[in-house]
Amino acid sequence: MSDLNKLGLAEARDALRKRDTTSVELTEACLKAIDAADALNAFVHKTPEMAIERAKAADLRIKAGEAPSMCGLPVGIKDLFCTKGVPSQAASGILEGFKPEYESTVSQKLADAGSVMLGKLNMDEFAMGSSNETSVYGNAVSPWRRDGDTAELTPGGSSGGSASAVAADLCLAATGTDTGGSIRQPAAFTGTVGIKPTYGRCSRWGIVAFASSLDQAGPMTKSVRDAAIMLEAMCGHDPKDSTSAELAVPDFEAMLTGDIKGKKIGIPKEYRMDGMPGGIEKLWADGAEMLKAAGAEIVDISLPHTKYALPAYYVIAPAEASSNLARYDGVRYGQRAALEAGDGITEMYEKTRAEGFGHEVQRRVMVGTYVLSAGFYDAYYNRARRVRTLIKKDFEDAFAAGVDAILTPATPSAAFGLGEMTDADPVQMYLNDVFTVTVNLAGLPGIAVPAGLDSQGLPLGLQLIGKPWEEGDLLNTAYALENAAGFVAKPQQWW
Repeated sequence: MSDLNKLGLAEARDALRKRDTTSVELTEACLKAIDAADALNAFVHKTPEMAIERAKAADLRIKAGEAPSMCGLPVGIKDLFCTKGVPSQAASGILEGFKPEYESTVSQKLADAGSVMLGKLNMDEFAMGSSNETSVYGNAVSPWRRDGDTAELTPGGSSGGSASAVAADLCLAATGTDTGGSIRQPAAFTGTVGIKPTYGRCSRWGIVAFASSLDQAGPMTKSVRDAAIMLEAMCGHDPKDSTSAELAVPDFEAMLTGDIKGKKIGIPKEYRMDGMPGGIEKLWADGAEMLKAAGAEIVDISLPHTKYALPAYYVIAPAEASSNLARYDGVRYGQRAALEAGDGITEMYEKTRAEGFGHEVQRRVMVGTYVLSAGFYDAYYNRARRVRTLIKKDFEDAFAAGVDAILTPATPSAAFGLGEMTDADPVQMYLNDVFTVTVNLAGLPGIAVPAGLDSQGLPLGLQLIGKPWEEGDLLNTAYALENAAGFVAKPQQWW
């Protein structure tokens, strides 16, 4: 078999079981593709020796008939996941040289399922960004280009390296994390599938924390079926994470029937925003028609507090970040600034954090510290928490009225050029999360599915939002949408 790296998880799994190929051959094909794709800057720590070793072990398990769900399948791991003995920096200078002595629960579950880790993937520093331009490694680059244009585009953020690697066939799938859209936005920008499960479905233990009440891990894949396979391997109760749900993990793949007859799909009027590009409006309308043709009932709904979601998110997330990032002080691990004679502990903290954190992280820490400070706590943080409760109730009311899933655009535009928003008002960058942050604030599952191309040949995605703990139903609805959309476009190789 040729072009093994271009296979998805399901195809590769079936080929391995039929003995049409081996895990070593699959892994070598991916490693070769990774080495040839340095221009994308997707992989920031390669682990070829470890990968081949795991692939050989997987082949032995397959031969013995003892292959678990992802046995022998090569994947990439976002740099936010701690991986034992492998650099885990969260794309930040302050964690330079940090090699954990432990493995995150999610990456351990993937290893237990037999997957092969190819290396660590680029991202925005501490997952703070929507374009992968805040990374200490430099930005990841999208494999996509506008028609007739050579300008480099963002793969989205913060899971930009994951999105770029999956879209460019450097790995069969990858892990991402989603705090305000960091799986779904880059998936939409790169023509891939990304699902953020219900908060608590995947353990957060061993994932470098950004905003603890919002962070959630999920898979980034080439198809909805692949997302179902990988999500099942990543899920499960973890006693080391107090927010991890004690719920059985369904066989998500078995739930992909494509039958959505009688399902009610809500279209929220508040997501029709001023200045929304015509291509996004059309895609949204086309998506609703596709689901209707598949037997679903399309109903208009209202989520009245949507307009407050972005400001509430950009109070809560920085507040939690300022608390979580207080631990990076140069004392225990990571970078420590060079000190001068007479410098004390305060100077060490100040210099280390000033040198180790990038500008966007510093900005969010300062915003978070401000909204938590005496005199502003009630005015900002507590008010944002109350708004969050109202946003959650909007969704609960919609689901209580019989809606099974909600269809929205995934992003307000196609991928933008690297550098196009960097020097602008940071609020313009934050607006990329306008359709996704509500899902995190409410703790719901959401999935981005590629559904078409814009006028310049770039991928556009649609988002489906589901009921809590109903990832199986959500994946099945996404599967029906994927089948109807028939998206098969791939980037033209230039790298």
